[in-house]
Amino acid sequence: MRIITLDDRSMENILADMLKRDPNNYDSYTQTVEAIVNDVRNRRDEAVFEYTAKFDHAYLDASGIRVTEAEIQEAMEQVDAGLLDVMKQSMENIRSYHEKQKRNSWFDAKPDGTILGQKVTALESVGVYVPGGKAAYPSSVLMNIIPAEVAGVKQIVMVTPPGKDGKVNPVTLTAAHLAGATQVYKVGGAQAVAALAFGTQSIPRVNKIVGPGNIFVALAKKAVYGHVSIDSIAGPSEILVIADDSANPRFVAADLLSQAEHDELASAILVTTSMDLAKKVSLEVEGFLKVLPRSEIISKSLDNYGYILVAESMEKAVEASNSIAPEHLEIVTRNPFEVMTKIQNAGAIFIGEYSSEPLGDYFAGPNHILPTNGTAKFFSPLGVDDFIKKSSIIYYSREALEKAHKEIELFAEAEHLTAHANSVRVRFE
Repeated sequence: MRIITLDDRSMENILADMLKRDPNNYDSYTQTVEAIVNDVRNRRDEAVFEYTAKFDHAYLDASGIRVTEAEIQEAMEQVDAGLLDVMKQSMENIRSYHEKQKRNSWFDAKPDGTILGQKVTALESVGVYVPGGKAAYPSSVLMNIIPAEVAGVKQIVMVTPPGKDGKVNPVTLTAAHLAGATQVYKVGGAQAVAALAFGTQSIPRVNKIVGPGNIFVALAKKAVYGHVSIDSIAGPSEILVIADDSANPRFVAADLLSQAEHDELASAILVTTSMDLAKKVSLEVEGFLKVLPRSEIISKSLDNYGYILVAESMEKAVEASNSIAPEHLEIVTRNPFEVMTKIQNAGAIFIGEYSSEPLGDYFAGPNHILPTNGTAKFFSPLGVDDFIKKSSIIYYSREALEKAHKEIELFAEAEHLTAHANSVRVRFE
């Protein structure tokens, strides 16, 4: 990996490089995606079946697009018993963590005759997108569905691309069933997002769409935003490690590569106060690349967006991390909890040398659907809050309103909204 001295200029260049990965920059795909979205909106099932045949080479119709109970049972029988047990343990951890995020409605009644409050209501329906193809991502299924189920969403509709045989990956389908999906449909890509946003004869319209996907899925979510809510426009995965000379270079190198293997746009960055550690980590990376099966992808990822930055102080290292606002942040220093208190922007923070990033991906419980591409400056991990909405509650007695009506009328008239003022005034004529 390239080793760079951290200064203002190198930081500026790195931030510019990172922004190139933003899905919003892929304008060349926008027109294609919008055409698919509009076609599905207009022709509904007919368009969905045509795109599924074109892109996934699966020929489905209204009788076969929804996964049946028989298909679920068949899938569960194919899943390795050991993996099934691990998924159930992971589910327990995810559910336990997200249960603590639940909010209750609240009301504040005062002696002056006013009641103010907030009513918390779960969304009625949610669509969950799960990538398909050759790979299966049961962890993403659990991370998307369980918070919705904990929030109290009644209709959780999952969509995922089918294989050429017209079936859903058995591990993906098993995870969906265990987590609480109420319906699963065999459709992927931009056409799946459009179907969830507008509804078809076979696929119900939902209130919100969540879940990761490729550039076509990301841009389709952007295109339908406003018709439905979405979680975010997710970009490529990324990891940043803050380390000092106490860190184990082999551990650090392994953790950097855990994200670099996702795809060629993934980013892996080490920020360290030790040049000695920087050199050792670089050597460890070279060693791992000789034995890891996905070394070709990892190498391209590191060539494009991999850096080892040597900072003059821990304060400068933290400043760089906050500027990048990484999806995953590991802190491997002598006093990691002290460093953690200075972190302003990060999707998930892993503390200490035995809290490696895959712990969060699969097992610990916090959600692994995280803000990417610097959006951790204003976005949070997916959670129960993403599946609820809030309504304000206002009650005033006559006596309470009488004390305030002149002030309200004055305010309304100052804005030249005389009907507003009149709405209050008529009650005291």
